[in-house]
Amino acid sequence: MNVAPQTRVTDSKAIIAIFRCLSELFSMSDVLTKPLSDMIFPVDSSALGWWLNLCVNTEKKDKSQRVARTRYYMAELVNSWEQPINTGEIPLNRSMFDAIVVGGGPGGSSAAGYLAMAGKSVLLLEKGLWPRDKVCGDAVGGKSLGHVKALGVKETLEKSPHFRVTGIKFSSPKGNTVRVALPEEDVQRLEAGYSLPRKQFDHLLFDKCQQLVRENGGKVIQNCLVTGVLFDDGEGGEDPGNGSGNRRHAKGVTVKVGGRKGEERTYYSTEIVGAAGYQCPVAKAVVRDSFDEVLVDNTHFCDGYREYWRNVKGCGDGVGDIEIHFVDSVVPGYFWMFPVSKDVVNVGIGMVVSLLQKEKKKLRLLQKDVIENHPLFKERFADAEMIRGSGRGWALPFGSPRKKAKHQPRRASMNGIRLVGDSASLVDPFSGEGVGNALVTGELAAKHIIDGKSPEEYQTEMWKILGPELTNSYRMQKLSRRKWLLNWFVGKASKKPEIQEMMTEMIASKEAQENLHSPWFMFKTLMF
Repeated sequence: MNVAPQTRVTDSKAIIAIFRCLSELFSMSDVLTKPLSDMIFPVDSSALGWWLNLCVNTEKKDKSQRVARTRYYMAELVNSWEQPINTGEIPLNRSMFDAIVVGGGPGGSSAAGYLAMAGKSVLLLEKGLWPRDKVCGDAVGGKSLGHVKALGVKETLEKSPHFRVTGIKFSSPKGNTVRVALPEEDVQRLEAGYSLPRKQFDHLLFDKCQQLVRENGGKVIQNCLVTGVLFDDGEGGEDPGNGSGNRRHAKGVTVKVGGRKGEERTYYSTEIVGAAGYQCPVAKAVVRDSFDEVLVDNTHFCDGYREYWRNVKGCGDGVGDIEIHFVDSVVPGYFWMFPVSKDVVNVGIGMVVSLLQKEKKKLRLLQKDVIENHPLFKERFADAEMIRGSGRGWALPFGSPRKKAKHQPRRASMNGIRLVGDSASLVDPFSGEGVGNALVTGELAAKHIIDGKSPEEYQTEMWKILGPELTNSYRMQKLSRRKWLLNWFVGKASKKPEIQEMMTEMIASKEAQENLHSPWFMFKTLMF
């Protein structure tokens, strides 16, 4: 593994990394206390070999040589997603690009990557500075993996630490459980799904896509705050102003390079992709400012809370199931356990904001009570340990259809602008998964820009592709609020293999999902 000079660690970081490796791997009496595969996030084995050789032969090295080699090889020992990403020179002020992408998460990275592969000059702007975290449930479903492969990231992902998902376990408020296997052919092709920290996944994806952008004449800026979207009337005249809707045409963005106190710059493009999450400045400029429409609707927003835990019993050995539990005290929300490596589990809880406000509950306290007192989990967490500082909350903008809305799930385009992923409010309202839809719309936005299609066509095709699935998920979310129905359905499913097979098919097939809305099909399956 080659390490660019910009990513080599300093003396202090090397010392910290060495002691971390010592604490994980070594004792004073033994060279290795446990195999590499037992580490929480395994390091690169070739780099470890160099470092072990250095330690074992310490007496043969003079001090200066030891320090020099330690500094170099510790850069390889540190996980790649903990490293800074060198994104090159910052473009000159007032530069022009074929497209500007705001946000370097999955949606923005994929849009930028697909545009770059088509030969477009792209400016990719990321508010954060890598390495950075993104609070999430950490599941990466089969829908995502085709894009991960197309963008050249799948092989790297498979070589990095992850949990391979082969099924989903559900439990009802009564405590009945059922396992739904993921489609066997997808499991065998390693395309069923993965679970790994977003800090890791986003780093791998962004790093690859920023390389594609720079290789094709574009530029990338990290630690870049977008402060506004620039508009004109479409003919070079003045901006018609807020509330003027489609009389406005996007022409660029204003930014601060280096954060809130950074240098102000302006960059131009008549094609902008908004991909900076539910608080995306481009989404605000479109939905709230240009059209005076509702940006945040608590009926279609979910609050989530996540912690990382070690040593949770029964969470697989690098391969196995993720878990979704409809716990009595948590419904109308749910509690999840998603392993992300051999020994670390993403444990979280989520609930629709309007219902959370009605229930007057705190997610962190709800989760604490479930872990400590619920009979299904008390023993499993008896010897577990929460990773300090991992407890964090975030918001999920659901893609559930809105009543009487002209654009579903809400407006996601205007002249010169397309919104993708969370910026377009496209998180699955039942599972809470958003990465897949971010990647789908990232590619779609890029394709529409490449083909010269109108923003209105993007809005229409986006809902044509995702609308049926999001509508089905919204119906399932509403059904899951009824405890008696959950108890009855999970109880039936735990005893009837044909229901489990039906659920597996629904994971793989949109056509099978439609059976949910056939009263005769459901009656026949559940009752006989």
